[in-house]
Amino acid sequence: MKTTFRSILIGSALVLTACPSESKPDAAGAAVNTNTAVTPPAVTPPPPPPPLSAEDKQKAMYAFGALIAERTPVKAAGFSPEDLEEVVKGMKDATLGKELAVKLEEYGPKVEQLLNEKQTAKAEGEKKKGTEFAAKAAKEKGATKLPSGLIYVETVAGKGKQPAATDTVSVHYKGTLIDGTEFDSSYKRGQPTEFPLNGVIKCWTEGVAKMKVGGKSKLVCPADIAYGDRGAGANIPGGATLVFEVELLAIKDPTPPPGMPTGATPPPPLPTK
Repeated sequence: MKTTFRSILIGSALVLTACPSESKPDAAGAAVNTNTAVTPPAVTPPPPPPPLSAEDKQKAMYAFGALIAERTPVKAAGFSPEDLEEVVKGMKDATLGKELAVKLEEYGPKVEQLLNEKQTAKAEGEKKKGTEFAAKAAKEKGATKLPSGLIYVETVAGKGKQPAATDTVSVHYKGTLIDGTEFDSSYKRGQPTEFPLNGVIKCWTEGVAKMKVGGKSKLVCPADIAYGDRGAGANIPGGATLVFEVELLAIKDPTPPPGMPTGATPPPPLPTK
């Protein structure tokens, strides 16, 4: 995914701002009489927090640096320790008002090119590791490699219906990177996820459509049929091969329940973080 220098500034701004909670309409849909003046009750503001200790200040500054890395392209770029030294040097000089070692009007526009080159190189490395992992997974007992590159392994045979790509399904799942790092799990949230099969990544559209209700499968998804070079969020790097354990619980009735508009569908479950 192309990164612009503006995204760095936007990401930095997000570190310092909190997103307002989304307002929701009244559940009963009751009409509100806007002509009636209502005096809101007096609200006592909470007391200010106590001053930070020296230790808390140090840890908060460390957290500030971590947030900058998480919410800007710094983490995704795959900088080496030597690269980060130059990044920090530039931050220090600009923060302290020192004369900069380079002219921003000359090298500022090159930042986007640098980030894109770094991200591309990192994604290619992820793809190489993913290719080796998928080759081993394809040799597992019961594994089937499909033309798309998906490795499909049925772990528990289902006995119910098989969904079409246009169906909405209910599933439990766990997603990990090839090193076993878990990035998402409906099991941990304690609630199954519903989504239309044609509204998620290609790996899921193809893999879950091979299952039957009550069955469980493992899907090994190369980047090309997952999130590609862009990755997803802070936990799925560009070029990553993903592994999903999926349990197909039900195929949902296409008839919407009372009160739901025709054609309404839940959003895709991925990414959820």
